[in-house]
Amino acid sequence: MITGMDRLVAAINGEKSDRIPVFCNLLDQGAAELGISSLEEYYSNGEHVAEAQLKMREKYGHDNVWSLFYVGKEAELLGCEKIIFSKSGPPNVEDYVIKSYDDIVNLEIPDDISTHPGFEENLKCLNILKREVGGTQPICAYLTAGITLPAILMGMDKWLELLLMGPTDIRDLLIEKCSDFFQREAAAFRKAGADVLVYSQPFGSTDIMPMRLIKELTLPSIKRDLEPGGMDGMVYYCGSSPFNNVIDMMIEKFGFGVFYLSPKDDIAEAKKIINGRALTCGVINDIKLVSWSREEIRAEVKRMLDAGMPGGKFLFGTLVMPYDIPEKNIRAMLEAAYEYGSY
Repeated sequence: MITGMDRLVAAINGEKSDRIPVFCNLLDQGAAELGISSLEEYYSNGEHVAEAQLKMREKYGHDNVWSLFYVGKEAELLGCEKIIFSKSGPPNVEDYVIKSYDDIVNLEIPDDISTHPGFEENLKCLNILKREVGGTQPICAYLTAGITLPAILMGMDKWLELLLMGPTDIRDLLIEKCSDFFQREAAAFRKAGADVLVYSQPFGSTDIMPMRLIKELTLPSIKRDLEPGGMDGMVYYCGSSPFNNVIDMMIEKFGFGVFYLSPKDDIAEAKKIINGRALTCGVINDIKLVSWSREEIRAEVKRMLDAGMPGGKFLFGTLVMPYDIPEKNIRAMLEAAYEYGSY
């Protein structure tokens, strides 16, 4: 039997399997899958998350599972005491860790994330996923870049003010501490069995930062984040922000081997820029799956695969799959990806 890992490895190597790999990032849907009405209850237990990931992968047939709970989990590891749990959206930070510059100076980064109490449920989840599908289905982890993490520790507006206006010594101290956290978190996820490390770097898109500041601030922070642990399993990702115009630079300077595009990126253009040097991941605008018809979904998937499959080294993926997407639309998208993505 061909596994999700077989498909991913074949795509990375420029070889053909039965079809392209298909990543479907179902997260909050896990609560409903287990019949748990509260996201707070669901995410409080790593066994719940692992069980739901395994059930949803078996149900839909896609090629990945996630160890991600919610992005604010990283803030909890650094002292966040309150998370907002919505009934129809992903959990988010309510209590910011950093409220003053003194909080930056006093911020302590755990030496070993893998033994931190806040990582205990993640570790439970990873242990189960590794035991059940390790080596056969890619296990994904989400990591926020050092220059991006401050946004969930102090709020985007305050971080942009500090990043762009200083004081530079405090700004650089915070980036350094957040980079230390990234390095240790990446090590913990690798140790626990994650295969795919999604490097979330919105500040690597010119929709967020002008190219001049990407070169002056973002590139040095990327180097600091990634050098100690290396590039194994790293995926360049800028959220939903487009980044075709930085791909060449990221390959030449850091050797990224996988680019998880924005729905706003032109897939054919990305393939031309990458030119066989890395795996291109075309990403559907899954917000539209909430209301699209089956015909619209199939047409969009076909359009994407027609642009991405020539020349190989292509993967079909989603963003964070809003909770309100009807199950029939999830199935329609995946069935189209399996059909049009077959070799």
